[in-house]
Amino acid sequence: MQWTSTAVLVKPDGLQRGLIGEIISRFERKGLKLAGIKMLNMTDEMLGEWYAEHKDKSFFDDLKSFMGSMPVVAMVWEGIEAVPVVRKLVGLTLGREAEGGSIRGDFGMSQQFNLIHASASDQDAEREIKIVFDTDELFDYEHTMEQLIYADYERGSK
Repeated sequence: MQWTSTAVLVKPDGLQRGLIGEIISRFERKGLKLAGIKMLNMTDEMLGEWYAEHKDKSFFDDLKSFMGSMPVVAMVWEGIEAVPVVRKLVGLTLGREAEGGSIRGDFGMSQQFNLIHASASDQDAEREIKIVFDTDELFDYEHTMEQLIYADYERGSK
């Protein structure tokens, strides 16, 4: 078990639909710890780096245009195995096929307008966090609820 960080973006459609509080609440209720949060307009350069794996796909320009059309809310969440935990909470990419109880399953219908981005791997999380956060924008603190969320032997892995 490893304590890790992961990046989350609430996309323009999630912002416009007023789902920021609901999304944050789901991560908090799960027991994840918020390490950083901010609202920003992502530049074309940032989006090109963020979605580099899609650069040769037909939807790349549309994706960058959509994501740059209005602000997003960027967050960093921490916990044991945070990447797979967050991805499970977020649900499948295609909203109408996502599991009920997941964010996309409860609120999404589209593939592109799927409300939220979550890092796919620990390596992606590290890269994505660096794109939108400076080191001094991330906070390391003891969450008082950790002793009720994790057993002693689990917390020792931090």
